[in-house]
Amino acid sequence: MELLHNFPLWIALISIFFAQGIKIPLSYIASKKWDFTLVTSTGGMPSSHSAAVTSVSTAIGIEHGFDSALFAICTVFGVIVMFDATGVRRHAGYHATVLNQLVVDFNKFVTEAKAWQNKEDNQKRQELKELLGHQPIEVFFGALLGIIIAIAGHYVVFG
Repeated sequence: MELLHNFPLWIALISIFFAQGIKIPLSYIASKKWDFTLVTSTGGMPSSHSAAVTSVSTAIGIEHGFDSALFAICTVFGVIVMFDATGVRRHAGYHATVLNQLVVDFNKFVTEAKAWQNKEDNQKRQELKELLGHQPIEVFFGALLGIIIAIAGHYVVFG
């Protein structure tokens, strides 16, 4: 049962769950509305992807040394994940926003041009998910969160 003693794995999972869970009260502070769907959603503050990759990298660095090949591998993959979160995924979210608005506008035009009142439920459109990626500040705080959780977790476990 070595898996149960894999500190980098467990600290990464804890970081993911903590980052996803903290999104709910942070969102409430900003919007004054409780949104429990954030616990399973992508995007938002803080980035759980960044928290996971920085916590696993920090844990590997603590266990194997910050000059080890394992730390280098984790760091490179972590940078790629965080770059993707702020680049490709964020822009995919922007595209989803534009596409959703185009669909709304098109449907409004068609409704006004023709009588589509008898449209059946299975013909209705489904919106694309718009909150896919992260702002750079969300990635930064996710990364900071991951490092803090890994260091704190190491001292709690190995203390």
